[in-house]
Formats: sequence, C-alpha cells, structure tokens
Amino acid sequence: MKKYIERIVDKKTRDYLEIFGAILIAGPKACGKTTTAENHSKSVLKMQDPDERDNNMSLAKIRPSLLLEGENPRLIDEWQMAPELWDAVRHEVDKRNEEGLFILTGSTTIDRSKISHSGIGRIARIDMKPLSLFESGESTGEVSIKGLFEGKTDISCVSRIGIEDISKLAIKGGWPKNIFKSTRVAMKFANEYCKLIAESEINTVDGVKRDRNKAMTIMRSLARNTGTVVTLKTILEDVNAHYPDFSRNTLSEYLDALKNLYILDDVESWSPKLRSKTEIRKSSKRYFVDPSLAASLLNASPEKLLRDINTFGFIFESLVVRDLKIYIDSIDGKVFHYRDRSGLEVDAVLYRDNGQYGLVEIKLGQNEIEKAAVSLKKLRDKIEIEKLGEPSFLMVVTGTKYAYRREDGVFVVPIGCLKN
Repeated sequence: MKKYIERIVDKKTRDYLEIFGAILIAGPKACGKTTTAENHSKSVLKMQDPDERDNNMSLAKIRPSLLLEGENPRLIDEWQMAPELWDAVRHEVDKRNEEGLFILTGSTTIDRSKISHSGIGRIARIDMKPLSLFESGESTGEVSIKGLFEGKTDISCVSRIGIEDISKLAIKGGWPKNIFKSTRVAMKFANEYCKLIAESEINTVDGVKRDRNKAMTIMRSLARNTGTVVTLKTILEDVNAHYPDFSRNTLSEYLDALKNLYILDDVESWSPKLRSKTEIRKSSKRYFVDPSLAASLLNASPEKLLRDINTFGFIFESLVVRDLKIYIDSIDGKVFHYRDRSGLEVDAVLYRDNGQYGLVEIKLGQNEIEKAAVSLKKLRDKIEIEKLGEPSFLMVVTGTKYAYRREDGVFVVPIGCLKN
C-alpha cells in the first residue's frame, strides 16, 4: 500500500469539516483530490465506478438520499456527474444540523442552473492543485510565507535543487502519479493529459461537442504566452492562421471550458490605492494549473529549456506561481499581479484576507535579481501606505541556491527553500 503524501490542503480540510456540514474539494483531474478526500472520509461513493455508474445515476434522479447513506464523513467522488446530489447534500445538512457529514470532489465546474441552492453556509469549497515543491519533498521549506508575514527576517539557508533539477521538475509537474517516476515517463503523462483534455474532457464539461485540433491549437497558443497578459485578439490570430472562420465568441467558449476543467489558472490584476493617478492595467495573466502542461504543449524537455533560457523563465514563473497559490491559500490569501501604464510590472502580489500583502518578483537566475528588487521598491513607493499599510515583505523568488536578506531589506529566496 502506497504511503499517503500529506497535502497542504489537509489542514484546511480538517478545519472545514469541523465548521461546515459538507465541503467540496475542486481541482483538475489527477491532482490528488480523491486520495486526499478518502484520507478524511469513512465511507465512499464513486460516481465513475463502471460497475455501479448506471445504478447511481438512476438513484440520483429518483431518490438521491439513498446515495448519501453511509458512515460520515461520506465521500461523493465526482459529484458533478449527478448535479441532483448537490441539493440532496444541502438538504441533508440542513436536516441533521451537524458538521463534517460529506466531502464532495469535482474536476469540472457545474452549470449553476442545474442546482437550486448555492450551498452558502452549508458547503464550503477548497481548491486543490497539483503538488507544490514543498509537498513533493523538493523544497526544504526553511523559508515560510507565513513567517515572512509575521516578520521573520532570518532566512539564511541553501536550496538542494539547482537549475538542472528545476528544469526536470517543471517538466514533470506536480502530479502525484509522477512523483517517483522518471522525467521521460512524466513527459508522456503530460502529453497524454493534454490530448485527453482536447479529445474528451473539453466535450464532457458541458456536453458541447468541440474540435480536438482547434482545442490543441488554442492550448498551444496559451502555452506560448504563459505568464503574460496575452489578449483574446492575439490568441484568435494564432487560431485563425489555421482556422480562418474561427470566431471570437467561439474562442471564449473554448477558454471557458478549459477554465471549468481547472486547466487554466489565471492571475487577476491587483488594484491598490496609489499616490499618483497611474492607470493600472486590468488584464489577467494567463497560466496553466501546472507548468508541465505548458511545457508539453511547447514540446519542451529539460535539455531544451536549458538551451532556451527565455522560455525556461516563463515556465519557471508558472511553477513558482503554482506554488505561491498553494502556499498563500493555506493562510487565507490570494495571488494577484501588478502592471501599470508606465510599464512597471510585479509578477505576484500575495494578499491576505486580513489586509497584509507582500510583493514578489520571479527570476530564474542571479543576474536578474537587482532589476527585480528595483521593480519591487518602485511599486512599494507608489502605494498609498496611509491607506494600505506597508508591505509585509519584498521578495525575489529565484532558481538559485542561497536564501538571504539584502541590505535594502529585499528577500532573495530560492523556490527550493519555500513553503506555506
């Protein structure tokens, strides 16, 4: 029996089961939702079980309460196959007025018109992604995001992973199935995953038939522009080069389908109060939920990334953003990016619900650290501190070896030292 890998969302899962009647763990296929949910459940209903699927689907329409019978917390895996289960769970939570009754998992967003109640106050949502480097054991975890917010300044440590290791880790991605696999095998997994999305999953998300070749063309365009604020117009031009009649509306529908499958994981723009009237760009930066998907769509290998540092930089940024999202979510926060009309950009703003925030630049190599620090300090000086307060920290996340605090107060932290 394989040993369970502790996930950062485990703590939130335990907490939410003590607070809410039910929880929903949502995320892309193969990120580990079912395994994590099973670790917290005492009985399991798998809606995709081929031996029971037809019976389960019939019961969901006729008498869904029968599917909820079992020891609690009861896991209902891939609940969205039978949307009726949402209202049944909500009703059962109301009736029993207890906490920790059900765990739902889902790898697609459901059409809200198919359910009658939002579940607010009854069903809490937890977003799950592939493994971070800390969860997979690649990061030492000696520098804590939470610690930085709490004012810890002694961060001196050494990463165990270098540039060559990072190139392999970005290609492998954070998929639990790949954690002990070779890079070669992991690359095949990512290739097949992308094909499955284009050939099958993009059709099942809402029942609309879509063309696999067009889906792959769109995903490849997104991969070429990962970590940028690429517009619909640019993506459409890429697609129109192959399919001249492909429309903007159809493109939006494809992108929505990919988002509903949790394959795309964009970062929204941050709009702080500024001392000057600088116009802030509102567009989101586009990312895949895991760097391995963008790398696969670009036909990249560790060797190719090492020869193409520009592409490697964008893939590295995707890896870091994935990890930052996982880490900040565990302490009630969210990742944003900043970009204004003057040309000033900051890769990530870590903003917590309590109002604390940290400014982060992401640079693969040592030679970009000084430039990154300058950008961070420029944004800090633009912010209306009287209303937002000082940033808790300025940090450059790198692919280098050493973590330290510069004389100007900017932290330099290798991704191989970071944790939540």
